[in-house]
This record gives sequence, C-alpha cells and structure tokens, in this order.
Amino acid sequence: MCKSIICEENIVLQAEFDNKWDAIRACGEILVNQGYVAEEYIDDMLEREKVATVHIGNHLAIPHGIANSECHIFHSGISFIQIPDGVSFGEDTAYLMIGIAGKDGTHIDILSNIALACSELETIEILRHTNDKNLIINTFSNMDV
Repeated sequence: MCKSIICEENIVLQAEFDNKWDAIRACGEILVNQGYVAEEYIDDMLEREKVATVHIGNHLAIPHGIANSECHIFHSGISFIQIPDGVSFGEDTAYLMIGIAGKDGTHIDILSNIALACSELETIEILRHTNDKNLIINTFSNMDV
C-alpha cells in the first residue's frame, strides 16, 4: 500500500480503453488496490460522470467521487493512467486520466494542484508519451494536501 499521494503502483502507462466508463473504473480500481478507498468509491466515480463530465479540457479527465463519497475514502491519493491513443468523452478526448480521492476536504486542493500542473498542453503531451514513472511522480508528488 502506498502511503504518499502517488507512487509507482498508482501509475499505468500505455493503456487502451474501449470507452470512458472502463477508463474511469480503472482509475478507481487503482485507488482501491492501493488502499486509498473502498470498492464503493468506484460507483461514486461513475456516478460523477453521469452528473457532470470529469473531462476538464486539455485532454485531461479527473474522475472523482460525489458529494457523499468521503465515507468511502481512507486517505488521500491519486491514480494516473496514460492513454496515448486517447479515450472518447463525447466531443473531447482524454489522453490522461487522473483519479482522485481527497480525505478531509482535500479534494479541492488536489483538483487545483492537478489543474495547475496540467495547464500547459506541452505538459500533457510529455506525460502522454513518457515511459518514466518518476517524471509522473515528480510532477504530482509536491501537492500541498
């Protein structure tokens, strides 16, 4: 189990998905397998996409839970999935999926830090094609949560 917000086990490179639902589920499964959340959190992540898309622009999607999800979160963490060929979110395509679980109200800080780190398309392209998990860890490990 990873004790920091992100570690190598939270990262999947070169993934392919048939649809956004499978990609969102995969983000949640990483969080479950690494001990950040309970299995029920995956359903909350899928429900979030039904209510409002988790695609935030810049080819980035940030699956996360709904208003009452915190009871399924054990501690804060993120999952990272690189999808070089992308997965469709309707008219948009996500090349990066970053699942988040924020304990004790930290989800807004995590979202803000991810949005800041991924604000440049150049950064998205680097993360989309890298094979270096340490680069990904270094990009997101300095989150102040």
